[in-house]
Amino acid sequence: MASLKEVKGRINSINGTLKITSAMKMVSSSKLHKAQEAIENMLPYERRLHRMLTNFLSAGVTVESPFTVKRDVKKIAVVVFASNSSLCGGFNMNVIRHLNEMVEEYGNRIGRENILVYPIGRKIADAVKKIKGVVPMGDYQHLCGKPNYQEAADLAVDLINRFLDGEIQQVELLYNHFKSTSTQVLTRETYLPIDLSSKEDDEHSESSNKEADYIIEPSAERVMQELLPKVLRMKVYTALLDSNASEHAARMMAMQVATDNANDLIQELTLLYNKSRQQAITNELLDIVGGTMA
Repeated sequence: MASLKEVKGRINSINGTLKITSAMKMVSSSKLHKAQEAIENMLPYERRLHRMLTNFLSAGVTVESPFTVKRDVKKIAVVVFASNSSLCGGFNMNVIRHLNEMVEEYGNRIGRENILVYPIGRKIADAVKKIKGVVPMGDYQHLCGKPNYQEAADLAVDLINRFLDGEIQQVELLYNHFKSTSTQVLTRETYLPIDLSSKEDDEHSESSNKEADYIIEPSAERVMQELLPKVLRMKVYTALLDSNASEHAARMMAMQVATDNANDLIQELTLLYNKSRQQAITNELLDIVGGTMA
């Protein structure tokens, strides 16, 4: 059995850890509130914009766009969203593990040297450096801390230009989708080319049986020319906000679990301390009584 001093030291140490986890939980909760508000305001707009585009094309309008052209994939770009810091449960590890699976998948088909990875977040940037043969593209760590539309749009423009120039034939996004405070869903989406053949399901949308009747001005080509790049820029920013909210939610839950475990451990150690102290007192009394009788 551990001595009273050792048990007391462990209790003090865990109390210090408890204060840290409680403080981090409160900070994450505050950041989550802001991030959740941002993604809940942006996500319906982005989905509605995409749905409007698909409805627009399903109304019998035939417009050819370079963004929808599927080509033989010889080089691919993957935009991966993670975090700059740790202590957020399996948030980063899930992304890193799935990225490794994607590298294996595409590496067997087109070679690892033809996989361009855009790492958003220091944790994923460090992980990409350890993957042999993969080409990391730029430093986007600052986007994790403070999501910014203009910088996200600049990244989207870079991807769009590379796709239009034929340098890459496909772009995929890998990020955690914020479903609820306790649930984040790892999501993999094809960013380019755009797939407009299927509509997104939405409980609050109008009946899909209704045919859209649009009055197009000045022309369908001009509308598509303006709308498609806007949808693409908005998608990167939405994924960034989504990942940011998921990070804070994952960290808050991890700190909540750590705080609960610390409280449980303190209770166990306090009980052990009291038992040991009582046993020590009992032994001293027995020694005194034994000495008196002798």
